[in-house]
Amino acid sequence: MNGQQRARRPGGRSARVGAQVHQALTELIGERGYGHFTVAEVAARAGVADSSIYRRWGSLENLLSEVMLTRLNAQSPMPDTGSLASDLHAYAANVAREITGPDGPALVRLAVALTGTGTGQQGQQGREARDSLRDERTRQMQSMLDRAAERGESTPAALDVLDHVLAPMYIRVLFGMELTPQYIDGLVDRLL
Repeated sequence: MNGQQRARRPGGRSARVGAQVHQALTELIGERGYGHFTVAEVAARAGVADSSIYRRWGSLENLLSEVMLTRLNAQSPMPDTGSLASDLHAYAANVAREITGPDGPALVRLAVALTGTGTGQQGQQGREARDSLRDERTRQMQSMLDRAAERGESTPAALDVLDHVLAPMYIRVLFGMELTPQYIDGLVDRLL
């Protein structure tokens, strides 16, 4: 087995280090908010060398993007229930559950952190990480919408789902407002 094959091996030390770094970052965001800690502090909390973080992710912003996408994919996967209305209701409920759960505020802060417009290389890296996260999640959402279109259903644009379903939920969480099932269902129903 060559080194390339070892690097792709699922599980093992690499997966454990990734999970530790993801958890450390999520905890620090929850405790301090973005911009109030360094890669070295993430590494120390995760029990790894900061060079490991730079080698694997390149920047704090890339790590933020990966943590967000990993969490969203695990906690709020794109459903395939057989109808767009059911898919969107399930998806919205999953997102709401994730952003209001124990790490929910930290997850929302991660999303907000990636929208920063800092200057210089850090600002550029943040924008690239944000765009990568948005593009991947939009691609996943588009696959759900494409399945519905193939079934003959009328579908909104992916950005309409973002504007009319996801954005209001994130805003409510940022401002400490409740997300009730009725509110979430209403967002989807109004979109459709």
